[in-house]
Parts: sequence; structure tokens; C-alpha cells
Amino acid sequence: MKQTAVTPVVLGLLAMRPRSGYDIKTVVDRSTRFFWAASYGQIYPELRRLEQDGLIEGESVPNGARDRRVYEITAAGRKALEDWLLGSTTTVELRDESLLRLFFADSLPQEQALMLLEGRKRGHEQYLEILREIEALPGGKDPTFVDLVLHWGIDFNEWGAQWCERQLRRLRKQKAA
Repeated sequence: MKQTAVTPVVLGLLAMRPRSGYDIKTVVDRSTRFFWAASYGQIYPELRRLEQDGLIEGESVPNGARDRRVYEITAAGRKALEDWLLGSTTTVELRDESLLRLFFADSLPQEQALMLLEGRKRGHEQYLEILREIEALPGGKDPTFVDLVLHWGIDFNEWGAQWCERQLRRLRKQKAA
């Protein structure tokens, strides 16, 4: 089976419970998108491919004017997910466009470069607000490792906002000197 960037997301969410493509995208937008995004343009082709490969099974379910297709993971899909989970990859790969812009910010006048850093700080603060809202949602307790990753996101964004603030102070101090 050829794996794409969204294979683990789709299999992992279907291992939790059956879902439609729309359901998967909704859950992604409230959870994994903070570290592993997936678009409709990735999810729906992946669902078709995984179904063809026998890793998931879909069933049309009446839903108003249109049927919706709800997918369930198969035993082969669970095995593929387990193989991926237990795989040997330990590399932490970071692709952060905001950080890449900062890396090249010396090409800009300093005030514009500082605006990039201020924008990054606002981004961390906005993510932090969203994650804290998720944390405060009433309802059932998240599975242990879902909760663990949520708190990683909170810690990461707290640190990121603080780091940006420290760097802004440092750069402004250098500019004043």
C-alpha cells in the first residue's frame, strides 16, 4: 500500500469510529490541523483509494436529499495503522512557513521584519485561544493521548508567543543601541 500524507489521519480517525469524509474534515479542523492538516481535496481521494485497497469499507447512508457515505476501518486497515504507529520513524519534521519567512527576513527593512515576528506572535496567541477553548469544552474526557497532544499544542503555542516577545524585545533593544 502506498501511503500518502493523509493516510494516517484517515485511518486513525476511522479507527476511533465510523465517519463520513465530511466528519473526518470536521474532526481534523478541530484537532490534527494544528500539527497535521488535511483538506477535502486530500481526504476524499484518500477515502476512495483506501476503500479500493480494502483498508476501509464505505456504506451509503440516507441523509436528507442526498445519501452520505460512511466509512469503517477494516482489519487490514487496523493492521496498516498499527504498522505505521509502530514504524521506526522518530524524526521530528517541521515545515513552518512563518519561520522560513523569519529566516529570510534580513532581506526586508527592519520594521517590516519585526512585523513578521509580531504576526507570528499573534498566530501563536490565536492558536492558543482556540486550543484553550477546545480544552474547556464540556463533555466526555478525550482519550489519553489526544489530551496529551492537545496539551503539547497549548505548551508549544505558549512558548512560541513568549519566544516571539523575547525576540521582539531583543531586536528593538539592538535597534535602539
